[in-house]
Amino acid sequence: MIRFFRLWRVARQDLRLLWYALRHPGRPVWLWPAALVLTAYAIDPLNLAVPALGLIDDFVLLPLALHWMLKLLPLDIRVAYARRSLVRS
Repeated sequence: MIRFFRLWRVARQDLRLLWYALRHPGRPVWLWPAALVLTAYAIDPLNLAVPALGLIDDFVLLPLALHWMLKLLPLDIRVAYARRSLVRS
C-alpha cells in the first residue's frame, strides 16, 4: 500500500508539470491531444462496469502513462519547470 502512495506522490508532481507544460508557449503539438486522451481514459465507463479493473487503472496504469508521457517533453520545458519550482520553495 505504501508503494501506491509513493506512486501517487510522483503523479502529483507530474500533474503539476503537465499543467505547466500545457500552458508553456513552446509545448509540443502532441501534448494537448495526449492529455485529452489520458483524461478520457481516466474517466472511461469501464471503471464503472468493472470496479476492480478501474482501481488498477487509476492507481497503477494512469500514473505510469502520465510519467512516461512527460518524459517525452522537451528538456527546456522540464528545466524551466524545475527552476520555477526551486524559486517557489
